[in-house]
Amino acid sequence: MSFQIDLKGKVALVTGVTSGIGLGVAKMLAKAGCMIAGCAEAELHSQGAQAFIAAVEAEGAGVFYQQADLSHPSAPEALVAAVAEKTGGRIDLLVSNAGKNIFKGAAGCDENDWQENMDLNLAAHWRLAKLCKPYLERHQGVIILMSSNHALASIPGCFPYNVAKTALTGLVRSLAIEWGPAIRTVGIAPGFIETPGNQSWFNSFEHPDQERQRTIDLHPVKRLGTTEELGGWCVFLASEYAAFASGTTYLIDGGRSALMQDGF
Repeated sequence: MSFQIDLKGKVALVTGVTSGIGLGVAKMLAKAGCMIAGCAEAELHSQGAQAFIAAVEAEGAGVFYQQADLSHPSAPEALVAAVAEKTGGRIDLLVSNAGKNIFKGAAGCDENDWQENMDLNLAAHWRLAKLCKPYLERHQGVIILMSSNHALASIPGCFPYNVAKTALTGLVRSLAIEWGPAIRTVGIAPGFIETPGNQSWFNSFEHPDQERQRTIDLHPVKRLGTTEELGGWCVFLASEYAAFASGTTYLIDGGRSALMQDGF
């Protein structure tokens, strides 16, 4: 008998689902049988929202979409209320993924940049988790916070984004300690993944293709990661097979961090 993970009957709230990692996570959780409640800044009739709905429906899973800008403190409350109403008060899994690259550098970062970064890339994860807590507790739920490889090592100019992502590892630990055993909390720290955001990074260089290849060459696996691979991690971490995993942030970076020097 083949090894299978079946999440049928469970409800997953995934944020930032209209593209990139959030969309990949939603697809894989839907493939495992989850109903997916998703959100992003885009309105329901946008191309991204419709692509999310179509991707989940293609897997035969239930789907719900709510427009939400999670950088606003009031948005998580409205989102969770809408999801709870739609699902009859059931949330089994929270994948708090929504975020934005805010790269200003320590000297170039002003108070508005700092606050925008902290509201979206840190505080929104805490606010959302706290609101989901009563629902997650009912079914031994799981929280997955999407951090970044910038939480463990960074490069010049990525401040204040790297500060918020580093703080997320502390949030993972605190929630695991304070809310266990009813809720498990884990983090995922992706490295370079095939997303529109990373492609924008490459496009900022004079020779994007060369920079892309240089980056690939720094990975022992000799490629970038995929959003579906991160989605697979979420499926596993949400399953009974990961029941002993809590309080840890998993670095998924294709071996990039294993290199002491840039090149081999």
